Amino acid sequence: MSLLQTIEKETGANPAVAIIWMHGLGADANDFVPMLQELDLRGLPPIRFIFPNADTMPVTVNGGYVMRSWYDIVATDLGRQEDEAGLRASQVKVEALIAREKARGIAADKIILAGFSQGSAMTMQTGLRQKEKLAGLMCLSGYLPIAAKATTEFTQESLATPVFMAHGRMDPVVPLARATASRDLLQQWGYNVEWHDYPMQHSLCQEEVNDISAWLKRVLA
Repeated sequence: MSLLQTIEKETGANPAVAIIWMHGLGADANDFVPMLQELDLRGLPPIRFIFPNADTMPVTVNGGYVMRSWYDIVATDLGRQEDEAGLRASQVKVEALIAREKARGIAADKIILAGFSQGSAMTMQTGLRQKEKLAGLMCLSGYLPIAAKATTEFTQESLATPVFMAHGRMDPVVPLARATASRDLLQQWGYNVEWHDYPMQHSLCQEEVNDISAWLKRVLA
């Protein structure tokens, strides 16, 4: 298996932290690179940001149009006919990126998985199944996929990984109710979830960027 294509940006020499940040449906690795200029990373150790490209595939809800996607979206109702095979295949590829960071000398508890929308779903899909604590899971405008399977597949080790969830109250793509249901499940299982919602749609806002910066400082302190 070949590693996913990535864009890497380092905030200093000899990074001690890695953040693997996954884009949403139809976007690519460049999508969140500009965010690095907006985050307040003062006081943090050098960070290696890794922005991977999902593979391309036909996406059912978009008429079979081929685009970058972590898994197929079969129906606009995200809880119906989920592409479990696609989710699991991408999970393996994200885990390969985690393994590469560990091989490069960054400990698991200094690795953050992050993502927006589909990338957020992949953050949960992968992060909850790790056999060791990660530094954190940053889940932006997303949801927990194949939740019924996650109920029996989340690991005891991952319960120690802090989770940041943020969502727009008027999100027409991933309804707020789907996100809050995901949050409630994680909390029911015992995860420490920091939740934020904002008066926005399927996007980001400055208040969210500020909250992300503050959370990074807490979990990487």
